[in-house]
Amino acid sequence: MFRRLRRFRRSLVRRPETGPVTPSPSRRHNVFEAAASYVSGCAEDDQDQMDTAMTWVSPEALSFGINELACRAVIVLARERDESPQEVARNLLGLPAG
Repeated sequence: MFRRLRRFRRSLVRRPETGPVTPSPSRRHNVFEAAASYVSGCAEDDQDQMDTAMTWVSPEALSFGINELACRAVIVLARERDESPQEVARNLLGLPAG
């Protein structure tokens, strides 16, 4: 998990600044589509999918989308497990109970 976050951070730093990202005129992707594609690419270890998702929106927007996806996922899992979001998040990260 941490390896993927580090790889994401490095990819943001290495990404050349070319101004605002302009999606293809035929299909515009929103921040949540980009985040879903990027995170699923991370989970499947699919670098091409991750790279493609990074071209859809700005790095800041992608970061926001990933954060929102993480929050929503923790809330859903907490409800399913009848646990607090903090317990679920710590468990997912392999941290000891708080």
